[in-house]
Amino acid sequence: MVRILFVCMGNICRSPVAEGVFRRMLEGAGLNEKIYVDSAGTHSYHTGAPPDPRSQATALRRDIDLRDLRARRVTVADFAQFDYVLAMDRENLDHLLALCGDPGLRRRIQLFLDYAPHLPEREVPDPYYGGPNGFERVMDLIEEAAEGLLVDIRRRYRI
Repeated sequence: MVRILFVCMGNICRSPVAEGVFRRMLEGAGLNEKIYVDSAGTHSYHTGAPPDPRSQATALRRDIDLRDLRARRVTVADFAQFDYVLAMDRENLDHLLALCGDPGLRRRIQLFLDYAPHLPEREVPDPYYGGPNGFERVMDLIEEAAEGLLVDIRRRYRI
């Protein structure tokens, strides 16, 4: 089973949206039994909390239900357990690289938008302090990168 971990700062805005978007894609492709998806935050500010209500509302408008998700902090064990550890921005990428003690596992850590090279953005911006348009843009970016990620997984694992 291929294992994917999406990571942002608090695990209440971007990474749970990515988890929800990718799960929906996997269900549509009939791959939800072959690929495991989770999300986490680099900080523990919101551990145990559901996704931000604005993220939930944005996702629901696209028929993605996030209400059962709960925030957690990334752990050192995650680097060995997940095949892909995908950071939403460079700050979180740097935090993950510093936390990962095993140089051999660092290759699993990368920016999520690396899977959408056609986009001008290289990072998924944090919408927390912004308005509804920011949450919509985050959703758009995540959907684009999720498509590229699925193509990569299918090619790499021949599934």
